[in-house]
Amino acid sequence: MRASILALLKDRPMHGYEMIQEIAERSGGAWKPSPGSVYPTLQLLEDEGLIINETEGGKKLFALTESGRTAADEGPDAPWEEASRGIDFEALGEIRQAGFGLMEAFGQVWKTGSKEQREKALAVINEARKKLYLILADED
Repeated sequence: MRASILALLKDRPMHGYEMIQEIAERSGGAWKPSPGSVYPTLQLLEDEGLIINETEGGKKLFALTESGRTAADEGPDAPWEEASRGIDFEALGEIRQAGFGLMEAFGQVWKTGSKEQREKALAVINEARKKLYLILADED
């Protein structure tokens, strides 16, 4: 996380949420860090004097200090690329589409279905989850 933040800030100052979006985009969706990992790292980097922040429109905008720029220049240029190595992006797209389609159908049943239909839909989801884990266990 640390190396990624420093590398991003070499380009320009950014808000924390913007960093999360940039890492997700630059890694091809393979890595989307959580706010729970980004914001503590930003605080740590501030405490170390590597970044500073200024409030802009009610949001903190983070930028490198001189020592932060030195640390960023010594680190990797694109640490997020490691997260996307070896990923089959076509298969990842198919998986996402299938997952979103499943949740869309489930949501429709949940919003418009009767209590009995909702219970059946929930059972299908729970059964699907169990079957997926059985695949990993090499069982039918």
